[in-house]
Amino acid sequence: MTNAERNRQLAKSETIAAIPLACSNELAAVEFLEKQRWGNTPACVKCGSVEVYKMADAKTGERNRRFLWRCRDCKEQYTVRIGTVYEESRIELRHWCYAFWRACTSKKGVSALEIKRHCQISYKSALFLMNRIRFAMAPDDYRPQLTGIVECDEMYIGPRKPRFKGVSGPGRSTNKQPVFCAVERQGEIRRRVVADVTAETLQSAIWEEVHSRARLMTDEYSAYRGLKNTWEGEHSTVCHGTKEYARGDVHVNTAESSHALVKRGIVGIYHNISREYLHRYLWQYDFLWNNRKMNDGDRTVLAIKSADGKRMMYKQPVH
Repeated sequence: MTNAERNRQLAKSETIAAIPLACSNELAAVEFLEKQRWGNTPACVKCGSVEVYKMADAKTGERNRRFLWRCRDCKEQYTVRIGTVYEESRIELRHWCYAFWRACTSKKGVSALEIKRHCQISYKSALFLMNRIRFAMAPDDYRPQLTGIVECDEMYIGPRKPRFKGVSGPGRSTNKQPVFCAVERQGEIRRRVVADVTAETLQSAIWEEVHSRARLMTDEYSAYRGLKNTWEGEHSTVCHGTKEYARGDVHVNTAESSHALVKRGIVGIYHNISREYLHRYLWQYDFLWNNRKMNDGDRTVLAIKSADGKRMMYKQPVH
């Protein structure tokens, strides 16, 4: 084992060892979050200066009870909360650490009710906390298009299917919310809530998320047929209607297996998700999928670092 690998393994073990303490002790939680955000070089969140110091209590000499820092250059006071999803939150940071940990290590998600019970906070506070953690997991505005072999499919999330045969199905009247999915084999996944599953909507999503020279895989749904004449790369399909689910390497099983994780999470963990907040839950599932090869500690640290620079206000536009 090389020195770099040994140091990396040590860093992993330190993260795993630090998280349980950070979930139970407020000072440990603050120091854990500070380390993940600034490393060994604390900096002012207002001006970026590294000429900063921890403020101490005048009587005891111990750290300030609000865990304040002060910048020697701009003279501003601040905490690790400023400029993150937990800014202006009165929820203790140890609860944030626990929620980040559970959200990043539970394959099918964690409910706000469970966070409420484990942290002994109100359900309203747990919802507040989890919504902002999902916002921290939101993808960046710019992402490169998917390349290589890319599978595209759609799924439907919402109430149970209609009782009578023939009522539900792609493009038919239903109360379910359609979701488009594009996944690169051995790569990333992109999901988005769409208004409908017409050819115009789905093909527009494909052109936006997938590189035009990628090898495209879809099922036989009619909305994808027009791509054969315009797509620069190869477009292969499987016919689920005739019970064909794979033909060599032509299949959409990767996309459908990702659907299964979302649906099992909704059925078993969340039970119901409103359309207004569905996109945030998809951010969480995409984050878990795209970082599935990381260990739990690294994935948690990545989510915490992703919270930097993201401030979620009460009024957010619906995607």
